[in-house]
Amino acid sequence: MVAIPMRRHSERHRVSRIGWLRAAVLGANDGIVSTASLIVGVAAASAASAGIQDVLIAGTAGLVAGAMSMAAGEYVSVSSQADTEEADLARERAELLSQPAFEREELAQVYVRRGVELELARKVADQLAAKDALAAHAQDELGISEITTARPIQAAMASAATFSVGAALPLLMVVVSPRPILIPVVVVASLAFLALLGAVGARAGGADIIKATIRVTFWGALAMALTAGIGALVGTTV
Repeated sequence: MVAIPMRRHSERHRVSRIGWLRAAVLGANDGIVSTASLIVGVAAASAASAGIQDVLIAGTAGLVAGAMSMAAGEYVSVSSQADTEEADLARERAELLSQPAFEREELAQVYVRRGVELELARKVADQLAAKDALAAHAQDELGISEITTARPIQAAMASAATFSVGAALPLLMVVVSPRPILIPVVVVASLAFLALLGAVGARAGGADIIKATIRVTFWGALAMALTAGIGALVGTTV
């Protein structure tokens, strides 16, 4: 029999990016939408009474406040997730010490539900537990792995940084736009930025680019339309 050489097979999975990618896309999207909406709302409310500098100050304040809010929000929410994961791991660690036989059978049943025969499942559970029982239970029973584990600082930094970058784009349009056409320029440019963000985020995550682009652009357009309408209404009634 002639042995067939095995060729090395490399795979590129994108799930390892899920932690920072989610925070980065959320931050950039929120930066563009919230800042552009703020600019459009202020400009619509003040009509011709407010100059470029006034609108720019409002947008800059929104950028700073939004970046800090995104960082704090991501850190708190992801820290809560990390605390929950750590509590579950501590409980699992205690159960492995107090009732190892039960835990071994529990792990085996996880594999049985996935289609493995009972005897083979018990052998797999024994072999994995011999190497690292807690890691086996964390991944297969609790769904916690090194790839998807919560990283609060990484999420906070990614969200704040991308929010700032996203918010800076509508602000740049304020600087380069003449006051009479400021609103349409900011709206069109922000929608283009959102479409680009949706495409880049989908490409990085291996998702459908067209679907992601339409989704991001639609909600951004809706947010800006609502704030422009409120701004115009306030401007006419004040």
